[in-house]
Amino acid sequence: MIRQMKHGQMTLTEPISPSSATSRAHLTRGYTIALISAAFLSTTAIFIRYLTVTYAIPPLVLAFWRDVFVMTTLLPVLSVLRPALLRAERRYIPYLAAYGLVLSLFNILWTFSVALNGAAVATVLCYCSAAFTALLGWWLLKERLDSVKWLAIVLSLAGCAMVSGVFAQSVWRISVVGVLVGTAAGLSYAIYSLMGRSAAQRGLNPWTTLCYTFGFATVFLLGFNLLPETVMPGGANSLADFFWLGKSWAGWGMLILLSAGPTVAGFGLYNVSLGYLPSSVVNLIATSEPVFTATSAYFLLGERLNGTQITGSLMILSGVIALRLYDGWLESRSRILSADLADFLNG
Repeated sequence: MIRQMKHGQMTLTEPISPSSATSRAHLTRGYTIALISAAFLSTTAIFIRYLTVTYAIPPLVLAFWRDVFVMTTLLPVLSVLRPALLRAERRYIPYLAAYGLVLSLFNILWTFSVALNGAAVATVLCYCSAAFTALLGWWLLKERLDSVKWLAIVLSLAGCAMVSGVFAQSVWRISVVGVLVGTAAGLSYAIYSLMGRSAAQRGLNPWTTLCYTFGFATVFLLGFNLLPETVMPGGANSLADFFWLGKSWAGWGMLILLSAGPTVAGFGLYNVSLGYLPSSVVNLIATSEPVFTATSAYFLLGERLNGTQITGSLMILSGVIALRLYDGWLESRSRILSADLADFLNG
């Protein structure tokens, strides 16, 4: 759009900044996509819990097949609908390979953290990534870091702790190694978020990024699974272990459903949201995942939310809402300042 401005006898032409409605729609779209992503990702815990409890499948074997089936879902769909998305410029391949390595390392560290710390503590340690992402995003990507974002981080982390039930003394009987591994999982998740934001800034399509990232992660996980048990526990001790589920078609079906459904949709929409919002904001919204998990467990598994969990859920959602309102206020203030400047130039 162009605005014609008269300054004395001259007519100046300058671009008009996007309308407030367009900017608000952009923000709303980003927040909505990120929340839907968190909702999808929250269901993966239920699938993984079912597979590990029912079939005792080694965690890294599960992670490997999960990535394989993500690829066997994405490749034919993109080949038919958007074949151009399967091609990435050669100069981006090393970056995407590093991105896939980060994803595979996050899967491994998360698995070890759950094994060492238990699900509740592992979840809280993982979501310390919100603080890591905010700091690294401010340092590396020049993202905004202010008091409102820190308030949202505190509310999200405290709420996540309450939903996960880490205030029970028994769950904190963990080792220093467990804390370090759990914190490393959070750091790797923060790096994953930052690399996704960087990929969006480089102009890479989020679905292209997802396809290549999971493709490289599959290769890395295959290699990690083949390492000796003393080096990489939780993997395949032999080639036969890769087919742990054997002839259990129900188990394979559940694994395919986990990959083709919540994993593709969850990680795909997560990458899409990074094109609209800073990585620190998307990572903060991701901390609402335990809320969705608890809600799903209530309806699907009959698990009940106690008062502490409900309070924690409200704290997480309050942090996300506060951040959204603040972003909207910043956008409105920027628009008003632009309008005032235009009025001043018009005389």
